[in-house]
This record gives sequence, C-alpha cells and structure tokens, in this order.
Amino acid sequence: MQESEHLVAPAGMIAMVSRIFIAAGASKNEAHAIASNLVEANLSGHDSHGVVRVPRYLMWVQTGNLKFGRSITTVLNGNGFALLDGNKGFGQTIGRQAVDIGTETARKNGIALVALRRSGHLGRIGHWAEVACDAGLVSVHFVNAAQSLLVAPYGGAERRISTAPVCIGVLNPGGDNFILDFATSAVAEGKVMVALRGGKPVPFGALVDSNGQPSNDPKVLYGNLEDNVEPNPRLGPGALVAMGDHKGSGLALACELLAGALTGSGPVSPGTEMHNGMLSIYLKPEIIDDGHDFGAAVGNYIEYVRSARPVDPERPVLIPGDPERRTRATRKINGLPLPTKTWNKIINAGVALNLKRDELEEIAKMEEPRP
Repeated sequence: MQESEHLVAPAGMIAMVSRIFIAAGASKNEAHAIASNLVEANLSGHDSHGVVRVPRYLMWVQTGNLKFGRSITTVLNGNGFALLDGNKGFGQTIGRQAVDIGTETARKNGIALVALRRSGHLGRIGHWAEVACDAGLVSVHFVNAAQSLLVAPYGGAERRISTAPVCIGVLNPGGDNFILDFATSAVAEGKVMVALRGGKPVPFGALVDSNGQPSNDPKVLYGNLEDNVEPNPRLGPGALVAMGDHKGSGLALACELLAGALTGSGPVSPGTEMHNGMLSIYLKPEIIDDGHDFGAAVGNYIEYVRSARPVDPERPVLIPGDPERRTRATRKINGLPLPTKTWNKIINAGVALNLKRDELEEIAKMEEPRP
C-alpha cells in the first residue's frame, strides 16, 4: 500500500457510506443499495464509478437534481417493450427496477426492449449486464448523460457529447461471461476526478485544452479549484476527447440519439441537471438456438481467444470482464485502495451532515482487510 492510500474492507466501506446516505435522507434499504453498488464498482477496479462519487451525489441531492425514495413510472408498456421514467431517482435503485422489468419480460417473451429516461447516475453499466447474464440473458445497453456536456467530437475543440457508455453482456453458460463496458470518451469523467484527487493520472491526450491541444491536466476539465469545493466538470475550459477518433465519436453520437432522443431523456445539451437515459435490449438465447448450441460456441470461442500467444508472457490475453473478475478477487481479500484525498472527501461529506469523524472511521473498520 502506498503512503497516499487507505485500505478499507468492502463491508466497512458499505456500512460507512450507507450511514452517510441515511444521514442525508435515504431509507436504510436505499442507502445500502447505493453504497453496495458504489463499492461493487471499486471492487471491480472501476474506482471512477465507486465511492469517489459520494460527495457529488450528495451535492446533487442538495441542489434537487437527485432525489431519494423515487420509483420508476411506466409511461408505455407493450408486448415486449417498456418506456420508463426514472423521476430523477438514484440510478442504483431506478436502474435495478428497469433491469428487473427487462429481464422478467425477456425470460417470459424471449426478448425485451426497455427505454429508461431521467434516471439519476446509473453507476457502472457493466453491473447491469452482469445482472442480465445472471438471469440467463444476453443484453445490450446504450447510455447518455443529458445536460452533461463533457466530450469534444472528432475534429472539434468544443464540447458536444456526453461520455455516452456502451455495454454488451453475453452469457457464457459454461464459464466466464463476456462483459464489454466502456465510455465512448477516451476515459470516463470519473477517472479524471480520481486523478484530480490523487489517484492514477489519465493518459496524455485524453483531454484537450481550450485550443484543442492534447493534455492530461484535470484542471482542463474542472478549472481551478478551491480546497473544499466539489469539482464540477462543466467549469473547465477544455474537454474530454472521444475514443477511436471518428469511429468513437460516431458511436457516441449514436448513444445520444438512441439513449437520449429515442427514450425522451434528451440528447446532451448545456445545463446543470444531469440525468441518464438508457436503451436496453435483453435476449433469451434459447429462442434463436435451433440446435447449433449457442452456449458451447460462446465458451469455445472465448477459450480460443484466450489461447492466443501473448506479446508479454507475463500478461495473458484476456476477454472483456476478466480484469474486473481478477480485481474483484484481489480486493475482496486485500481491501479497497482509496487515495487519501478521496477518503478525506468522503469523511468530510459525512461530517457536513453532522456525523462524527471518529464514528465514521470506526464503522469503516467493521471488517479490517488482511495485512
């Protein structure tokens, strides 16, 4: 462990974050759902979508852009499809409700299309694909973030796109599932926030400054910050860049049109009331398996890909989902590494809700990681 890090057991982190959200107004069940989802992202190695987001979520609650105790509203419901409104509720609970509708419908009908609009931040989208795989389903998810202009399109020096994630989950009945989950920006905004708070730096060129020149300075996205101010990615003079040049930029635009325009959540635009739209497709593999044995084909091909001779013998070829599985196994034993800046920000967020620092630190020790 580096001197700039804290190691915290997952159970202790869940308990501490739950306590903070209860103090902010969440029910015990909702607070636990939010905390568990955030910690699961850390366990999977996606610190950008983990507990680093606690202060921002609380800021959104204070501004009225994110609300506790909300449930989805069914706007349209047909044979195999649904249009749902998240009512600005927490994505950890709204997302679960939407995914449950999708998986239940697909298991019954063979296929389901679920359009979700106006959800709070949905967290790591790969988690929802994992839920679908656990239900025996293949799933595809297109996501956008309305009123969260962060990314410059290919060839542009100004923001016109959100980070617009894409996720595909393919069930592997005899082995590890294929979970492809990525932001269409070169890096997720949360990774820049992690870098800002003392974590791993983002690659050079993942950002551009106001003149469109490559950078990796988080201040390009957030501007100059005072010590106790929650970073706002709208305030910087620059932008994130799209992954894969014109190809990634085109895919990001597709997410805006499918998850934003088609769902009614809205493509990204200027504003401060961020919410997610998500268009999801769920498929029961058995309905189109005419005896060609989908499960065996998936498992055999995954192992064929993994068998490729690696460039570095110490780094075998992986499939999407492998890094998360490996990191999860390690961090369940060793604990979650949190930069000291991140740890202090979370503790301070609890103190601002009249919780005692000593109490929070004691809760976090609920299950110490092994030395």
